[in-house]
Amino acid sequence: MNILDDLKLQYKTGGMVQKLIFWNIGFFLFSLVFFYSFSVEQFQIPTWIALSSDLGVFVRTPWTLITFNFFHSGFLHLFFNLMVLHFSGRLFNTYFTDKQLLGVYVLGGVFSGITFVLSYLFIGKAGLLVGASGAIMAILIATATYAPFMLLRIPLIGIVKLWHVAFVILLVDLIQMPLDNTGGHLAHLGGALFGFIYIKLLQTGKDITKPFSALLDTFANLFKPKKKTPFKKVHRNATKNVVNSSVSNKDFAQKQIDDILDKISKSGYDSLTKEEKEFLFKAGK
Repeated sequence: MNILDDLKLQYKTGGMVQKLIFWNIGFFLFSLVFFYSFSVEQFQIPTWIALSSDLGVFVRTPWTLITFNFFHSGFLHLFFNLMVLHFSGRLFNTYFTDKQLLGVYVLGGVFSGITFVLSYLFIGKAGLLVGASGAIMAILIATATYAPFMLLRIPLIGIVKLWHVAFVILLVDLIQMPLDNTGGHLAHLGGALFGFIYIKLLQTGKDITKPFSALLDTFANLFKPKKKTPFKKVHRNATKNVVNSSVSNKDFAQKQIDDILDKISKSGYDSLTKEEKEFLFKAGK
């Protein structure tokens, strides 16, 4: 199996956290090709992608409330965000589904973007925003709100509670807010507030990500090919053993797939052997 096939398999079997990481890396590479200026050594992401706090620009490009969450201003910006996304996303999936994770990511990002736009109405200085920080903060704070006393082992530090980690990250934003990029740090806090509100509403029985998930399902179903009713053929008793053998082989193959997927969920994709990766890749074709 070559590297490309390996990446395809990781994307297919890795869950929503893995997909979000792939999407963010993909958009970063896209922006590196089209929006990076080597003459000034910085990104120049256009206003039809980046979120602008200028109301005139924002009204003309409302979709940037979503697009800005998938682009980053540099490699370190991307790397740190993906590290926190991997950490917080895995914890979130301990209690919630992939659909809820995507819903919190997108809606948390939208809420952080609205916070950014509103903040500059008071600051009085327009700016542009890119980065998944607000969306990721929504996931982290949602998990910390739901399970604040979850124990984590941090290298060089030891065992800490999840709320300790969330508190430190929030504190860093609060400290940096008056120093630089005030609107950006407020956007992070807006995402954190969404994560907190999401869990509090969920605990009352209201999942505000459900309409978003239903919309995605409807959109996805538009592109699914309609299943044709298969032609049923009656077999004579003489072929019964052949049919049973075929069913048995299918059941055995499905069991192998299920065992491999269980292994991925427990130990991660990298724990698979080369033979298991190739088997799963061939089965997915």
